[in-house]
Amino acid sequence: MNIHKIADHLNGLGDDSLTGLGFDCQPISGDVDVLQITINGREELPVFLSVTEDQVLCITYLWGEDEVKVEKRTEMLEAMLEMSIPMPLSSFSKIADKYVIFGALSISSAFADIEHELAVLSNNAIEVIDDMDEFLV
Repeated sequence: MNIHKIADHLNGLGDDSLTGLGFDCQPISGDVDVLQITINGREELPVFLSVTEDQVLCITYLWGEDEVKVEKRTEMLEAMLEMSIPMPLSSFSKIADKYVIFGALSISSAFADIEHELAVLSNNAIEVIDDMDEFLV
């Protein structure tokens, strides 16, 4: 399993998508190869996918620290912790000054499982942004 096989699969789905979503995948070369996956109609929230020896990691950037109302930051973090368990297949983290939502799958996951994870992660990102609006400037 590598990002190029995943990109070929997702780009080739067309109307055969199990999730009803359309995907546009662009590989990004670097120390770790990353696949930027844009979901049609959700261009502002791309998913970044990387493959390691034992997992497929999917990350979506939500907002930056500079977008959080300072006086509401602690309340926001508590709300994120409370939301974490009932939010299927996704968890919160922070990369530098950016808040993210992520999910991971086994390297042996089927393409259908990866497509499902991408759809759920994207749906969860939209829900989180809506739910956290009161904490953001």
